[in-house]
Amino acid sequence: MKKVLAIGILSLAMFSCKTASNTKNDVSTQIKLKGEWTLTNVNYSSQYKVTSFQIADAKCFEGSQWKFVSNNNTGTVTLNNNATKCPQYNSKIVWNIKQDGTFNLKFVGDDKAKHVTTGYNLKTNNVSDTNFELVDESTEAKIIYTFEKNNK
Repeated sequence: MKKVLAIGILSLAMFSCKTASNTKNDVSTQIKLKGEWTLTNVNYSSQYKVTSFQIADAKCFEGSQWKFVSNNNTGTVTLNNNATKCPQYNSKIVWNIKQDGTFNLKFVGDDKAKHVTTGYNLKTNNVSDTNFELVDESTEAKIIYTFEKNNK
């Protein structure tokens, strides 16, 4: 009986120490992103070529199609820029938005998200029902990705 009580107190202590302010998802913003979007513009402050998400030149993402499913935080990304130096690319994604506006993104392909160890942290900006921006400040060049919602 003493062991059960000790385990219960230890468990309570462990869970009560957890901070939760920035670890919770911003569900209302995630719901706004539900649906299909086109990445219409990539803007960055560099005169040099910038690679996005270790996939392709940032400008190759212009015209790409993004689908966000908000109830399970999954989706897809399809690059379909017809420029000669742009690859064709399609991947499943896992994403979420934290209460501090951080957009977490993993390109998972056919793997399970828990097996993918690399991801990206961007900031959400100007989120509305019809457009939003993702801002990547992790490189020398601040990259702004502008999205517009596809009409159905």
